[in-house]
Amino acid sequence: MEKSIFEKEWEIYFTQCYSNGRIRFSDLSNILQLTAGEHATIAGFGFKEMAKHNQTWVLSRIRIEITRLPKWMDIVRVKTWVQELEGARSTRNFEITVNGQLYVTATSYWAVINTVKRSSETLAIAAEDFQTYPDQPATQKPFSKLDILQPVRNIDNYIVKLSDLDIVNHANNVKYLDWCMDRLPIELVLTNQIKSLEMNYLRELRHNDTVEINGDSTEKGYFMTVSKQQRIHFALEVETK
Repeated sequence: MEKSIFEKEWEIYFTQCYSNGRIRFSDLSNILQLTAGEHATIAGFGFKEMAKHNQTWVLSRIRIEITRLPKWMDIVRVKTWVQELEGARSTRNFEITVNGQLYVTATSYWAVINTVKRSSETLAIAAEDFQTYPDQPATQKPFSKLDILQPVRNIDNYIVKLSDLDIVNHANNVKYLDWCMDRLPIELVLTNQIKSLEMNYLRELRHNDTVEINGDSTEKGYFMTVSKQQRIHFALEVETK
């Protein structure tokens, strides 16, 4: 298969699952991002190649639409392709199938940042030969800029720990999702009521940062934020069935 479309199989281990045997939403998001990383490496603009230019990809927005969650011991096939790649931005799509059945789709928006300046900049690696698929969306709805001014109430406070950090030395983005899902009603998470997750990553967090985890129910489901000193760093919209 040409390098512009990439597929990878993953086995779901029990350590990745909730108590109901279904994969955690954070681990689902992680599998998508690991697959994206492998694809980027094969295409020539992965982590090591980017690091030579003091650059890295940062996830800015992602929308995940769920028909069914994979379970323990499932072999999932993740297919990914890039819908748009221009300047400092990229739109990447995903499909997850199990035994040929479509379980999950996702669309994501990535930005190139300079790891020294901590600011956005144009991709330093030539990617003119990399094929994109502008007319091939994966999800029913595109990712969006969430309305972060929605009313929320404080649910909990949290201090960013060593185990939350990744190789770029900030809180890994799947951790934000765990912080929020842990504070939703447990029956909502465990009974297949969630049909989509939409996330906006706005600002990074670092070790020992104290954050407020906020949320409230909405007509669609739930809206949650992670904020630091009243500035929102992460927003999550949960749509229920």
